[in-house]
Amino acid sequence: MTRFTYTGNPARILFGAGRSAEVGSAVETLGCRRALVLATQHQKADAEALSERLGALSVGVYAGAVMHTPVEVTETALKIVAETGADCVVSLGGGSTTGLGKAIAYRIDLPQVVIPTTYAGSEVTPILGQTEGGRKTTVRHARILPEVVIYDPDLTLGLPVPMSVTSGLNAMAHAVEGLYAQDRNPISTLMALDGLRAFATSLPVLVRSPQDTEARAEALYGAWLCGTVLGTVGMALHHKICHTLGGSFDAPHAETHAVMLPHTAAFNAEAAQAELAAAAELFGGSIGGGLWDFAKSIGAPLSLKEFGLVEADLDRAADIATENPYWNPRPIDRASIRTLLQKAWEGVRPD
Repeated sequence: MTRFTYTGNPARILFGAGRSAEVGSAVETLGCRRALVLATQHQKADAEALSERLGALSVGVYAGAVMHTPVEVTETALKIVAETGADCVVSLGGGSTTGLGKAIAYRIDLPQVVIPTTYAGSEVTPILGQTEGGRKTTVRHARILPEVVIYDPDLTLGLPVPMSVTSGLNAMAHAVEGLYAQDRNPISTLMALDGLRAFATSLPVLVRSPQDTEARAEALYGAWLCGTVLGTVGMALHHKICHTLGGSFDAPHAETHAVMLPHTAAFNAEAAQAELAAAAELFGGSIGGGLWDFAKSIGAPLSLKEFGLVEADLDRAADIATENPYWNPRPIDRASIRTLLQKAWEGVRPD
């Protein structure tokens, strides 16, 4: 057997329908009494309702979270923390809100309770991606990992189908890259494959029946598994390109992952053939083409130009993506990445 090292992240996971009602006890278990509820502007009303439910345990709501966790937004939130005397944060929403809570925790070590309402999976990682000066960078630190995550499928019933699809594909990208990660291990591989299976099963059902509670629960289970993989092992080319497109071109986070996944998987298919074999079988035998077919079948965006990226941006994107590249099973060169980006921009099915 191949030598490996496994380190589990010590997050407490509460999973099940209705478990968001336990948020108050989760705050108290952390020894906290003054929670600041975080959200995006879009989910401000939900955050205010959660704050009311917390009662005396809440010091209010900050609904300023946005995509890619800009440093200036974090600095504003830190002022609110200081003004309110908050001793923890409760992050309600998707990756934008989770990212803000993690950014606060990284700076001042505030405990976090996260209640995800999408399938991004970042809530179970000690990784923070943040944007400053038009560049997105990542940092890994134990302070960043949320202490408690509450997965309540009931809160995802209202998640629009397009967002369900793209956030699911976003999570799937963590699992695919985890399969060929340099520091993969048997547990991360098991989680990655079961996470991919969960999404392959649940997302088509959600497209047809958005209120299907079993499918919603299965997708949230997949998000937990895929996110845990992201928090356990290193990522490669796919995440480098998505960070480039998001941080430097403000491309939408989940949609970018959804478009890029088939192309980056195809790029690495030969170099990581053995590692990707089981995943390829889940999607018809071809990892890149199979993922593209799957994405198309559930109505995911298929091209970068669908959300405003212009062809003239691709040269600069290739330059940035090949600066200080992440480790990758297939060697990275600018010409190959430029070709990959062209295919993704056009939306053609990868070989």
